[in-house]
Amino acid sequence: MGERPVAPFDLAFEAARRAAAEGEVPVGAAVVKEGRVVAVAHNRPRSLRDPTAHAEILAIRAACLALDDERLSGCDLYVTLEPCPMCAGAISFARIRRLYYGAGDPKGGGVEHGPRVFNQPTCHHAPEVYGGFREGEAAELLREFFAVRRE
Repeated sequence: MGERPVAPFDLAFEAARRAAAEGEVPVGAAVVKEGRVVAVAHNRPRSLRDPTAHAEILAIRAACLALDDERLSGCDLYVTLEPCPMCAGAISFARIRRLYYGAGDPKGGGVEHGPRVFNQPTCHHAPEVYGGFREGEAAELLREFFAVRRE
């Protein structure tokens, strides 16, 4: 028997755990096209000294390089946390087909909370959005990370 294929959310969660281990907010993302993982990334704003180095942005950049295209039509993005408004804008400009995310983010989210970027009349492309995947696991990762920071 062959190995079980790794699910995109498994890779996103592994990346989120890597972020936490590096002292970054534990968010991970994976870009998939036609069932093949093209890019995986985790939050790195602190280590890269770059406020735009969110997991989604880094995964989108890597996928664009891997596919040699600035548009990711036909690609799906899996991320452990609801994207912020900046990342939602990048998702729109990249023409991501579907967005799957774990925990919602009532404070900083930009998809189903906050400005709801994809619902704005100025949004040129809105992906299909599916939230709540492994939500408890994603929320727990974040709770644990910030609990340690508050001690």
